[in-house]
Amino acid sequence: MSENADKEKSVQNIYTPDGRVPLGKAIPMGLQHILAMFVANITPIIILANVCGIEQGLSARLVQNAMIVAGIGTLIQLFPIWRVGAKLPIVMGISFTFLSISIFIGTTYGYGALMGAVLVGGLIEGVLGLFAKYWIRLISPVVAATVVTAIGFSLLSVGANSFAGGQGAADFGAAHNWIVGSVTLVVSLGFSYFARGYLSLIAVLIGLVVGYVLSICLGMVDFSALSSSKIIGLPAIMPFKFEFNMSAIVAISVIYLVSATETIGDSSAVCSTALDRDVTEKELSGSLACDGLVSSLASVFGCTPITSFSQNIGLVAMTKVVNRFAIGTGAAIMIIAGIFPIVGAVLTTVPQAVLGGCTIMMFGTIVISGVKMLSKCGFSERNVTISALSLSIGLGFTQVPKIFDHFPKLIQSVFAENCVATVFLLAIVLNLVLPKEKKQ
Repeated sequence: MSENADKEKSVQNIYTPDGRVPLGKAIPMGLQHILAMFVANITPIIILANVCGIEQGLSARLVQNAMIVAGIGTLIQLFPIWRVGAKLPIVMGISFTFLSISIFIGTTYGYGALMGAVLVGGLIEGVLGLFAKYWIRLISPVVAATVVTAIGFSLLSVGANSFAGGQGAADFGAAHNWIVGSVTLVVSLGFSYFARGYLSLIAVLIGLVVGYVLSICLGMVDFSALSSSKIIGLPAIMPFKFEFNMSAIVAISVIYLVSATETIGDSSAVCSTALDRDVTEKELSGSLACDGLVSSLASVFGCTPITSFSQNIGLVAMTKVVNRFAIGTGAAIMIIAGIFPIVGAVLTTVPQAVLGGCTIMMFGTIVISGVKMLSKCGFSERNVTISALSLSIGLGFTQVPKIFDHFPKLIQSVFAENCVATVFLLAIVLNLVLPKEKKQ
């Protein structure tokens, strides 16, 4: 067999979790994953640092740490340590789910109390993950499918906001954002469906590069921040003194349960859509253990918890590239970006409209993935009731958050701003109380 044939065979391994892929082919695929989640990974830290009044120099180091923690979490998820990690093509990053409660704790009890709560809450989720076999059966297939569908719907507005320039942007919805977002989307779709071989697999990356170049030509990219970025910088370890406040610990531990539902949904989705099988109990246990224990590690770096990134599940579903080594190169790039701040600074110049054009299709793919999972469960009257009622209340009520105004702040933080939490709770309760067979 010729050398070229061997190389071609190895390239085909991108469709298998464990095959070997040439480094030159793997890096662009890993880079796609990082570009799909990069801004979303650092944004929660940027917002939190600003609200909590953390000085600019330390804020920059926290952003640097966020990239490193995301890379470490992704590598552990891909290549487990003991029972920690799912061995699935899952990308981890700083979670938006914790942003609201983190702001509340940080401004009320201090950033040290927030880090103490993140540490303890992560250990709790990690232990629950290691012993998931004793309770994971509560997450029946119809519950998992409903949660995946909710995750997809919850991300649609994220993609739309990015497409228009980013929520709160002064030029939100401007013509140049529409142009860049549309061109990025069309190029990504064009290469995905009309290109052949390797080019079709990196269609999203090609679309992003084209959109980025176009945005530079339109004067949408600001390179001024690059001049003040250091070439290399070591991460800051324990930049805050840990404090342990029971109220803060209880509040953030509740949100960890919400994060766990998203990880369960994402793990189920990646197995269903990309691997064409159901997720195993061992994979769910490892995924949750990684979610919790690496989140505890994040507190050592001054960061809020990490979780699986649904937009990357959409990318895996769209490309069918599940090779762990290929995705692992992306995690390595993220860690390098954290050690070399100039790399991260360059990536942060990618306009939101470009990212929106890349991700809008991915988020829709997650919705369809949830529907496909529901179809496998069967549309019995019981399954339809569980899914329909959970989605209608979960999605509907969170679109009218004032409905929770008379509830305690903790309830508002968990349910008013996170439809996935509401959908998950309702689906679990309905699955437990509704009889398996309807009485005649």
